[in-house]
Amino acid sequence: MATSRRSTTKRAVEYPTSDGKPMAETDVHRKDMVDLIATLEDYFAADPRVYVSGNLLLFYEEGNRRKHVAPDVLVVRGVPKLPLRKYYLLWEEGQGPDLVIELTSKSTRKNDRGKKLVLYRDRLRVSEYFLFDPFEEYLKPSLQGYRLEADQYVAIAWEAGRLPSAVLGLHLERRGSELRLYNPATGRCLPTPQERVAEEAAARHREVEARQRAEADTHREAEARRRAEEDMRREAEARRRAEEDRQQIEAENERLRRELAALQRRVSGEG
Repeated sequence: MATSRRSTTKRAVEYPTSDGKPMAETDVHRKDMVDLIATLEDYFAADPRVYVSGNLLLFYEEGNRRKHVAPDVLVVRGVPKLPLRKYYLLWEEGQGPDLVIELTSKSTRKNDRGKKLVLYRDRLRVSEYFLFDPFEEYLKPSLQGYRLEADQYVAIAWEAGRLPSAVLGLHLERRGSELRLYNPATGRCLPTPQERVAEEAAARHREVEARQRAEADTHREAEARRRAEEDMRREAEARRRAEEDRQQIEAENERLRRELAALQRRVSGEG
């Protein structure tokens, strides 16, 4: 009796692209997350081997669809930013995030300060972990950062009211309900997408104004040259007429001298 052989081919696992949870707690959390991701993407745009993402499922155990985490913001140095990913498979990428930012709240604090912190520290070996509480609901201070040292997370020391990130080369600071990225090299915060659009629009406006001023200056210079040329033409015409008048006067004087000389000769002859 013939028996069928069981296939030894390993069945491919289909990993989900969503965990069914909302993208963010509130509009403020969502805006902060989107702005941070977009700002970091723009900052690292020229480096093809810095991957920036967020709210993306990161699977850390091959074949297990349940072993995943979705950091609000993550940065990985040394992996290509392209192609765009449906999810992040740790064993395929070869390394985990170098930096994670979680926009925390009272309802997520146990996970953010408990399970996630342990996972980022012990399993994923995330070098820097930042927590930001936009509404200052529970976290004191509302911005905190940790750096992995000797298998433990050590609190990052403040510098002038900011938390420096060695991974980013930037400092993190709170501004109202926003988490901003400060560049110590320029002394300015990196612009958010909205600020960049506004800056570019202002730059275009300044360019248009500068071009209009240049055109106005060119027009004034051309008008000044035209007036100067007209003045020169009038002066030349006046000199020409003056010369003609002088020549006419000299001719008339010469005629009068000749007539006077003739008259004198005639009078002498009659005498």
